[in-house]
Amino acid sequence: MGRRTGIDAEIDATISELEVLVASETQQGEKEDEGEGKENIYDGRSTTRMESRHPRKNRLRSIVGICLFLALTGIIYLGYFCPDHVCALTNREIRESIGLSESLSIAHGSPVAGSVALSSVSIELDRNGLLSVHPAFKLQSIQGSLGYDDIFANDTFQFDINAHDVMVFLHIQKTGGTLFGKHLVRDLELQRPCSCQRRRKRCFCFRPNHNENWLFSRYSTGWKCGLHADWTELTNCVDTELNKIEGDEIKRRYFYITIIRDPVARYLSEFRHVQRGATWRGARHWCGGTQANIPQCYDGPNWKGVTLEEFMECPYNLARNRQTRMLADLSIVGCYNSTLSKTDKERLILASAKHNLQFMPFFMLTEYQKVGQYTFEETFKMRFAVAFEQHNATLSAATMATLSTEQLDAVRKLNSLDLELYEFAKNLAFQRFKRLRDRDPHFVQRFQHLGELPLRQSATEFNWDSVIEDTTDNE
Repeated sequence: MGRRTGIDAEIDATISELEVLVASETQQGEKEDEGEGKENIYDGRSTTRMESRHPRKNRLRSIVGICLFLALTGIIYLGYFCPDHVCALTNREIRESIGLSESLSIAHGSPVAGSVALSSVSIELDRNGLLSVHPAFKLQSIQGSLGYDDIFANDTFQFDINAHDVMVFLHIQKTGGTLFGKHLVRDLELQRPCSCQRRRKRCFCFRPNHNENWLFSRYSTGWKCGLHADWTELTNCVDTELNKIEGDEIKRRYFYITIIRDPVARYLSEFRHVQRGATWRGARHWCGGTQANIPQCYDGPNWKGVTLEEFMECPYNLARNRQTRMLADLSIVGCYNSTLSKTDKERLILASAKHNLQFMPFFMLTEYQKVGQYTFEETFKMRFAVAFEQHNATLSAATMATLSTEQLDAVRKLNSLDLELYEFAKNLAFQRFKRLRDRDPHFVQRFQHLGELPLRQSATEFNWDSVIEDTTDNE
């Protein structure tokens, strides 16, 4: 807006100057005409000579007027319709990235009411000069994957488990992903249910008519792309790994899904998990073709017994803003060895995380289990044989009750990006829920009887904070 205001001022000044020039020329012409009229009274020959000069003067004025019009038009065009990156002859990639980033929107307003006002994240980035400073910044969708808009633009869409559709579950630590992952392999009503092996946390989730995987997750394919692989790792790995498993190059359609949790609760849950001995040493943090070398925050095999202050003070602790980092395309900031300033890096990965979350055809909030179940079932036209339960009396909630105001403020400050991402996710999730609800004539009955299938029963247990679930490095 600052640049455009400056251009407006220049245009106004130019127009005023042109008006003065035209007015002075007109006045001069009128004086000359008046003088010529007086001469005509006394000298007929002078009258004839002055009349011969009028056509030339009129032609000159016309030419000057055309030139002034063209100049003014050029100024307006350059100021309003020719962006800096085009007029400065910058490369095509920046033009494309800005055009794509302008389609990125964020939601505001009451999620319950479903009122949403959309505005572009790129406006904020452009105001800070990040788009022009960092040409590598590019918000893009992954080739072969379908997003929310692709699904809801087609009224007849259905997840085609018989063809080559694959659901990819991005499992962020301590969001309730363990329970949801079990629901996916144990509780879905399928023509060919997943076959789970005893004493192994692994199931075979094959298509009805052939042994191809329709689900890429911890409990179906294992950690093929690394322990708790993030967006950057998964999108560069899934297709290759499935080709290895199935021994064939297949053109698949990918549908990325995930779970988002209140950042303070998630952070404290991870703290207590690490305090009990979890390490996630098997995580690769693969980005830009290499594995990141991130220093450990502790000496020895684990960080067992760590205090909250020690947990918060370590600058290498990936628990802070974990959800934003795991949902962002880290390649746009130079991966884990970024040379950008902290402010620039944070704004870029937050914008990327919002973009990728908005692109996903489904994500759910840990704090709204029934809303998540209904949204999943209506999006993919698949039904669970068990109703998701809401359990708020978690270990993190108990931990939160023991913290001082100063400690809670410190946790919030460390997770400021995740807090902004969560508000964005919350608004977006309820916007989608409302859209599905409004077009469902049987919503009340459906919502009241989630998980009630006449021919199926399930007893998937709840345990978000289990010590057993995530402490093993190769799980």
